[in-house]
Amino acid sequence: MSFAMKYEEMRELLAKSLKPSRYQHSVGVAETAVFLAERFGIDREQAQVAGLLHDCAREFPNEDLIQEAEKRQIAVEPVEKQMPLLLHAYVGAHLVVEKYGVNDKAVEQAIWRHTVGGAQMTELDKIIWFADMIEPQRDYPGVEKLRELSRTASLDEMMLAGLTKSIAFVLQKGGLIHPDTVIARNEILLNR
Repeated sequence: MSFAMKYEEMRELLAKSLKPSRYQHSVGVAETAVFLAERFGIDREQAQVAGLLHDCAREFPNEDLIQEAEKRQIAVEPVEKQMPLLLHAYVGAHLVVEKYGVNDKAVEQAIWRHTVGGAQMTELDKIIWFADMIEPQRDYPGVEKLRELSRTASLDEMMLAGLTKSIAFVLQKGGLIHPDTVIARNEILLNR
């Protein structure tokens, strides 16, 4: 694990790359990830960096994300072709290396998985995924219940509630459920 930049340098560079509200969201995810990392005994610095940079590729327009992914030899599956916004996670996992000097596979993977989850998620993956869902800027029905779980429940209980809510939300909108989200939820249920 190594970071070519100090955290404050990453923050300054990120602030120049994102619109102010998205930057504030990123800082909120970093702070929430640190809280969760301390609660669950996970490396604080990895959580902070992954939380801060998770949306570093979010400003690419949807129409450019497929090209940005292909440029980095990222496979674009049918669900992502239909919803290119999801690709910001995968492109972001590469961008943290290219632009922010992050040399940490765990951080890259957590950023890669922060939108839809995946198989065999690590504790860091889960913390970033959940922190993105509950950081202080988020405001949607049920978020307070999820925030309460972040203080009281196990990591898998939190994830199960979050994944279930996320799937229900997408179903309600008539959208596509990403296969990795279903895999992540099923694994938690199977490992109970």
